[in-house]
Amino acid sequence: MSRTIISTPNAPQAIGAYSQAVKVGSTVYLSGQIPLEPTTGEMVQGPIEQHIRRVFENLLAVMKAAGGDFSHVTKLNVFLTDLSHFPTLNKVMSEYFREPYPARAAIQVSALPKGALVEMDCIAEIG
Repeated sequence: MSRTIISTPNAPQAIGAYSQAVKVGSTVYLSGQIPLEPTTGEMVQGPIEQHIRRVFENLLAVMKAAGGDFSHVTKLNVFLTDLSHFPTLNKVMSEYFREPYPARAAIQVSALPKGALVEMDCIAEIG
């Protein structure tokens, strides 16, 4: 089965040796996104809600480049440096996703790239 690399200028460019997303068959694997502004590469400032929104917007841009949207997401992984932000995550996520919701994990980690407070990756089925 062939792999297709997904890339868009509407999301931050990879800051390492990885692709924004890879499509194999009808499955799309989206790399982790942190709250970087795509145009400047700078980290979003402000309350955690703004960070979470920026990550969702970055993931959505990559999903659109792959030919899908959040209705195609089957699994979402969320990494937070502070699980006290879990209620805010749920609130913002409910603005981007509709039922039936994807499977999800939310994990507290000690640190994320560039000092980010949140990172998310996901798997989608587009076919």
